[in-house]
Amino acid sequence: MSAETRSGRVLSIQPRTPTLRAACCEGSGEGAEGAPIVALAGAPNVGKSTLFNGLTGLRATTGNWPGTTVDVGRGVWRFRAGDKVCQCDACDGACTANNVTEFTLIDLPGAYSLDPLSPDEELTRVLLLEAPASERPDVTVVAVDAAHLARSLYLVAQLREASCRVVVALTMTDVARQAGVEVDSYALSEALGIPVVVVDPRHRVGLDNLTRAVREALARPAPAPRAVGEWSDDLEREDERFAWIEDAAASGTTRTGAERVSRSDRIDRVVTHPVAGPLVFLGVMWIVFQITTTVAAPLQDWLDGFFTGPVSDAARGLLGLIGLGGTWVEGLVVDGLVAGVGMLLTFVPLMALMFVLLALLEDSGYMARAAVVTDRLMRRIGLPGKAFLPLVVGFGCNVPAISATRILGDPRQRILTSLLVPFTSCTARLTVYVMIGTIFFGRGAGTVVFVMYLASIAMVIGVGLVLRRTLWRAMGAEPLVLDLPPYQVPTARLTAAVSWTRLRGFLRTASGIIVVTVCAVWLLQSIPTQPGERFGEVPVQDSAYGVAAQSIAPVFEPAGFGQWQTASALVVGFVAKEAVISSWAQTYAVEEPDEGEDPGSFGTAIMTAFEGSSGGHPLPAVAAFLVFLMAYTPCVATIAAQKREIGWAWTLFGIAMQLVVAWTAAVAVFQIGRLFW
Repeated sequence: MSAETRSGRVLSIQPRTPTLRAACCEGSGEGAEGAPIVALAGAPNVGKSTLFNGLTGLRATTGNWPGTTVDVGRGVWRFRAGDKVCQCDACDGACTANNVTEFTLIDLPGAYSLDPLSPDEELTRVLLLEAPASERPDVTVVAVDAAHLARSLYLVAQLREASCRVVVALTMTDVARQAGVEVDSYALSEALGIPVVVVDPRHRVGLDNLTRAVREALARPAPAPRAVGEWSDDLEREDERFAWIEDAAASGTTRTGAERVSRSDRIDRVVTHPVAGPLVFLGVMWIVFQITTTVAAPLQDWLDGFFTGPVSDAARGLLGLIGLGGTWVEGLVVDGLVAGVGMLLTFVPLMALMFVLLALLEDSGYMARAAVVTDRLMRRIGLPGKAFLPLVVGFGCNVPAISATRILGDPRQRILTSLLVPFTSCTARLTVYVMIGTIFFGRGAGTVVFVMYLASIAMVIGVGLVLRRTLWRAMGAEPLVLDLPPYQVPTARLTAAVSWTRLRGFLRTASGIIVVTVCAVWLLQSIPTQPGERFGEVPVQDSAYGVAAQSIAPVFEPAGFGQWQTASALVVGFVAKEAVISSWAQTYAVEEPDEGEDPGSFGTAIMTAFEGSSGGHPLPAVAAFLVFLMAYTPCVATIAAQKREIGWAWTLFGIAMQLVVAWTAAVAVFQIGRLFW
């Protein structure tokens, strides 16, 4: 397949044409061999992702499609076989549709049509139309928004013309009813010549009917696929297509009365207002951070005491029983794994609460409004309107945010946005913000986190404006095109499922990285650099770790945090920001206090270090440290994602830019701040 679309735009699709069955056999681990392939398609914000989660029960994986750089979802759609559905005379009831108990479900990237404007839309077109006929999905389920029926049917029209097996999943019927429109699914099905099933995936309504409709579609002989050239777009074909859509929509809908202003429209007058909207957004985010830090604090304190007390004591006792007490093994287990990993695990309640609150905002429909509010600001400084969608994702995790830049059609926009994503404060940084905020500001930690997120937004805007006016002065901005979902009451089941999925992903990623990092840090802290010292019994400042950190620390002295313990934590933070906490905890756990000195707590050690390195100005130094943490290179996973999307040259440019911006901003904050604090 050529990597160039009809519009001449170069896309990141590899020469090998991707196929559904090849991909499903390449180690996805989802679905039984030979299970029918069902593709789920539809425009963004029509409930497609919710439907996918409902059908798979979140038994899904996400990853790059083989031969492309585009992420898709794969899952298993399981069901009871039930009654015979075959209506063929020849097969005598032996159709595959009568025997299967699961489908392999592929969640295709959102697309309004099969005329691609970005790499992810190109993949949807390739898999549905341009792959060999034997490798296309057995059935395509198209999620259609009942409240915007005509617009959603364009994709259905194209698939129908291509002779695909299609089943329509009709969503948002309650929203259409509020707008004074009643959709008759039976009449619509007659007009389309395609099965139409009303579903409410949030409440798992209609999913059994959808399963039956797909099985019945499988039982029918597959239509002979038409080549793309047989129905390529031209003016006459477009006129016929729109006429068909208009007739089908008119046949399937009835006006129940005058359209009334919906609750969502009334709320949107405030939350998307040019002045009130940003204020509401800031208020909502402040409340989120305040609740997170306040509610999670007691649980964090309890977990901290649990790991430093009973767990550490139990580990020492167990090692003593087997003759390893007082050895380097005890240092690795107690001062390494328990101290480092335990400190990270104390933040699990905070992360869980944060994910729950964000899931509630997303399920309610508010986060889409937040994108609209912030998009206005982005476009005013010349950044692409659609670019803010990946940036919003970046506040959760920078890695998928880099991947999300594929929604941008212009390669220059993808590069610019990929360079800005690392300045968004991901949840890994959140753990460090909270720890520092709690140590130095107590109950004001929530406000500290809120200020850091505001600073992150300001950094994105500032750096974006500089890059736009230097490297991409001729690049035009695009408006944000976004369907706003209606406001709705979040469901407990969906909120819990989404929150657990994100927390599990965080723990799965962090646990592997942290364990490896903790072991590496412990090893470096155990290697002596002075004659006569033994492995595992060396003071940490004299270890290979301490000596290396002391050589780096002077770089940060102008920023007020030139202590070697902090410098080493920031270096370890290149691997993952969560590792900043674990390496700090390890350092202070193994560092021997001077004679007669009270070792104090972890928080006391941090406060003492900043007090000493800042010359009596700890708060400006803390602010400078947080700014540096916010702006410098986020993690190796983000670097890998950038390399995959924009290549090594731009990735290395981004790393250098982030380090320069982070160091300059940190020095400025400290040098100015110490004049007043």
